[in-house]
Formats: sequence, C-alpha cells, structure tokens
Amino acid sequence: MVENLDNKKTSLEFSDIDLTRQLFGERNNNLQKIAKLTDVTINARGSTVFISGDEIAAALAGNVLNQLYNLLQEGYPIHPNDIDFAVSVLSGNDRVNLKDIFLDRVYITSKKSAVTPKNLAQKEYIDAIRKYDIVFGIGPAGTGKTYLAMAMAVSALSKGIVSRIILTRPAVEAGEALGFLPGDLAEKVDPYLRPLYDALHDMMRFEKAAALMQKGIIEVAPIAFMRGRTLNDSFIILDEAQNTTSEQMKMFLTRIGFSSKAVITGDITQIDLPSDRISGLIESKNILQDINGIKFVFFSKKDVVRHKLVQEIIRAYEELEADKQKNSSN
Repeated sequence: MVENLDNKKTSLEFSDIDLTRQLFGERNNNLQKIAKLTDVTINARGSTVFISGDEIAAALAGNVLNQLYNLLQEGYPIHPNDIDFAVSVLSGNDRVNLKDIFLDRVYITSKKSAVTPKNLAQKEYIDAIRKYDIVFGIGPAGTGKTYLAMAMAVSALSKGIVSRIILTRPAVEAGEALGFLPGDLAEKVDPYLRPLYDALHDMMRFEKAAALMQKGIIEVAPIAFMRGRTLNDSFIILDEAQNTTSEQMKMFLTRIGFSSKAVITGDITQIDLPSDRISGLIESKNILQDINGIKFVFFSKKDVVRHKLVQEIIRAYEELEADKQKNSSN
C-alpha cells in the first residue's frame, strides 16, 4: 500500500514480515543503499518505510522497493548488486517490470544453476540469442556479452539443442608480439583464449569442461583454425570480434552450417588491428543489419555490470577520445 503524505514524503507498507526483513536487509543496509543511490531519506518503522526527498527521487525509491519486494514474493533472493541494477534500470524507465528481467533464468546445469540478465540490454541479448541464428553483441567491456553467450551455449548443450560448442577469437597482439612468446603454437595462442576458458569454467566444473574438450564436444581455438570447415549442429561464439579482419569475419560467418547458432561479441572502441586494416566487426555492422535472421544488440557504458568504477573509467576514456578528435580537427 502506498500513501502520498505530501509532495516530498511517501510511505509504503509491506504485509509479509519475513520478506520485509529480507527487503530491508541486515541493519536496514538495503534501505540505506537505496536511499544513497536515489538521494532520498528512508526511515523504517516496523514493516512501514517513510521516504522523504525530491518528488521524482522519492517515486523512484518507492518503485525500487515495491518491485524488489515483488521479486522476493517470487522467491528471488535480493543481493546488494541487484539493488544497483534495479535503480539503474528504473531510473532510465520507470515502467519496466523487473520480474521480466530478473526472473528470466538461463539454466546451465542439471542442478538448475542459473544465470539471469541484470538490465534491459542483457534481456534483449538473451531473447535475441533464443530467436536468431546469428547475433552480434557490441559494446564495452563488462556488459556481459561473452558471459551470457557462454551461458546460452552451455544451456543449449545441456538440453541437447546442439551437439558441440565452439569458442573462438582472433589471436591479435595488444602490445606484445605473438612470435616472441615462448612455446609451440598451442602455447603461444593459449593466452589469447584464456578469457574464453575463464567464462567456460564459471559455467561448469573444470574436470567436466576438460573431459568435454578432450572428446571434442567443446572446442577452443583461434579463428584461423575455422578456415575450410562447415560447422553444423553447433553453438559458436566469436569473441573479441573487433580484432577480426574483413576477410576473417566473412570466412567465419560463411562457416555456419545447419542447426547452428553463432554469437559474435566485440567492442569497437578497443581495436588492436594495424591502422590500415578494416575491422571485420565494424564492416559487418555496416552491411548486415538489414538482413532478416541476423540481430544486432548494442550495449553502452550504463549496461556495465562489473565494479561501478568501470563505468567511470569507460566515461573518462570516451571523453579523452572525444578531446583527441576535437583537437585533430582544429
């Protein structure tokens, strides 16, 4: 129940005592966090909260509290990061129903371990992967592009929708020369593939992943190893696609066979190719967006789900780049 006391003060009362305790958090930590994020004052008395502050900010805080309570009623446990995501989503669009996002679970193991989207862009991304055979996820680091694609791949494999997972990325140097690294070819390219291994091992036990790789059910390889192949009945993830050349991207996209799904991820602001080479990701964005059956999902810095400082770091570098372009045009 919500009662407007005046333009700057609102009260909300919650009926379930146990859920209210979970909503408020230990020592009302959740209420304090919501108050800080929305710039209001929140006081609690029993199962009632009193919100004071700017009318718009108070409405946002009330919306966040009501929707988090609704999630608790559905059995969804509220974690501190969920509060950050809820405030971020609802401050952008107060009509969003958080249930549509937070209760969309991607089950990745037989024990019902699940990954859930944390914002509208991630929800759109997951829905696109379900619906389309080729999906591009473009945006800055920390937005969950690779992680969610990996979750969808593992889920599809566990359900028998595909018979194998293929993980690939270009082995492009970012400040180091590949030829100077020690070891044979496999050892040289392994550091470039490590982020894919990390995401995979987040989804399943190391021993199980190793066994599946030994059987060829999961394959991790540089994009150059895709040449000449036809990939049927597979879930294929191309990571760091901004570092593919035009030729590599065309080669990869034409490898996709029957009953296969491909997800291509990348950040077009982090290109390590020589200045005279065209990024295959940028080129594909320009020429493939109008093709039915291919979906592009774009993330921005507000969709970053890592440490909150990552958003500020991305913003600072964007401003630096904008200043450079401004100075070069003068």
